Amino acid sequence: MGNMISGQQRKNIEIGAEVEIVEKHNQRSGELTSGFVERILTKSATHPHGIKVLLETGEVGRVKNVLED
Repeated sequence: MGNMISGQQRKNIEIGAEVEIVEKHNQRSGELTSGFVERILTKSATHPHGIKVLLETGEVGRVKNVLED
């Protein structure tokens, strides 16, 4: 695993990027789900809890980390 970038800024997230998200039902445990971004759902440039995305596998959650190789 390479560098990790914050998921709080929309400009850091691209379609097809590999990310780690927290789904709504995992917010308390903080369990991360990794996958590839299909759609960016948050319209604003930043969000304190992470930009909300839809993964290719269908999960929706807020980006905690953007994974880079």
